[in-house]
Amino acid sequence: MDHSPGFLALVNDAKRRVTEITVAEARARLTQNPKAVLLDVCEDYDWNAGHATDAVHLGKGILERHLEKHYPAKTVEL
Repeated sequence: MDHSPGFLALVNDAKRRVTEITVAEARARLTQNPKAVLLDVCEDYDWNAGHATDAVHLGKGILERHLEKHYPAKTVEL
């Protein structure tokens, strides 16, 4: 897919601040911190096709709008 330079700059900036982890690392963190929340930000049709057990669905289209409403405490590990 051909993306605009502005979009690519935004993605590259976000990648510098967002850490990706493996499934095994996610499982370990969820075990270590039972209050952590596993967010699934896929689209509705993907969520309906299947998702991780105990995941919470906040699709990419509404994530920014609803995240603070659902998890107002900045200390919640997401």
